[in-house]
Amino acid sequence: MTTDARLASLHRLHQQVEQELADALAHKSTDDSDIKKLKLRKLAIKQQMEKLRLPD
Repeated sequence: MTTDARLASLHRLHQQVEQELADALAHKSTDDSDIKKLKLRKLAIKQQMEKLRLPD
């Protein structure tokens, strides 16, 4: 997989997790630990994208 393709894939995944997070925040019954997991997952994806954009 090329770097551009990987970035595009990660971007789609980031958007998906962002939507899941928005949905979770909209429901009062969502557990705080679930929200934390989604936020951490979103951050990890963002960090992967940054690492690909700015290689060592």
